[in-house]
Amino acid sequence: MRVRPALPRSRPARVRRRGPRRWVALALTVLLAAPTSGCREPLVPPGAPTPWPAGRADRWRWQWQLTTPVDVTVDADVFLLDPVGATSTETAALRERGRRLVCHVRVGTYAGSDPDVTRFPVAVRGAAVPGRPGTRFLDVRRWESLAPVLSDRFRLCRGKGFGAVAFADADGYRHRSGFPLGFDDQLLFNRRLAGLARRVGLSPGLVDDVAQVAALAPDFDFAVNQECVRRGECAKLLPFVDAHKPVFHVEYAGEPARFCVTSVGYGFASIRKDRSLDAWREPCAPP
Repeated sequence: MRVRPALPRSRPARVRRRGPRRWVALALTVLLAAPTSGCREPLVPPGAPTPWPAGRADRWRWQWQLTTPVDVTVDADVFLLDPVGATSTETAALRERGRRLVCHVRVGTYAGSDPDVTRFPVAVRGAAVPGRPGTRFLDVRRWESLAPVLSDRFRLCRGKGFGAVAFADADGYRHRSGFPLGFDDQLLFNRRLAGLARRVGLSPGLVDDVAQVAALAPDFDFAVNQECVRRGECAKLLPFVDAHKPVFHVEYAGEPARFCVTSVGYGFASIRKDRSLDAWREPCAPP
């Protein structure tokens, strides 16, 4: 049964906050090795991996912000953030409020500005990602080359207090990546990523890649989806819903009063965002 949400409030004025999103190759080492001031309590990461109680699967209030500084006052239970842009002070403040932190990590692409880019061998660097200058695909078949770099990125997330990680760009097989990637190549890579995240102490989440959801849902704890209503793909996410796992869904166009009827009816936690993924959000009312 579809549930019609309450009409949204008028859209508040918003201030765009932009900031650098850069990977720091040795950030984790510095973070863990730095001495603790006598007047400051050490950062203790939360229990991991983050649990997602089945009874709340469709009731999580969530926020996705990749700009800086992070607005820690947003009324949300779950925050999906850039692990480099978000400071330890911000993540600690969110954890003090009982918020769940999800780390946004690109796993199938790299940016030329990433300080750890030299760790990727030339052989794994592929074609340019359309619409994203300076970003290229990675050859996900080369696990032995990618795993050490991605493992360090996951450890950076863990060191900053994140309890979960969402894998972005985990569908290179669907694009002209510069490599002959197949459906099974991507499945194996994504499953390996889920296992790697759990070993580091993070709950794994799948971003998009809806064509593989039926096969991957058992390996992941939650899903993040962009525009399944506009694309007509929401039904493909039902394996997560049927398993009582959260689906964090965002639309970038249209009025929530319209798309929420569909997404909340499916059991998703849905919001309206700008594509810049700044602090502004407009959530759907829960069922």
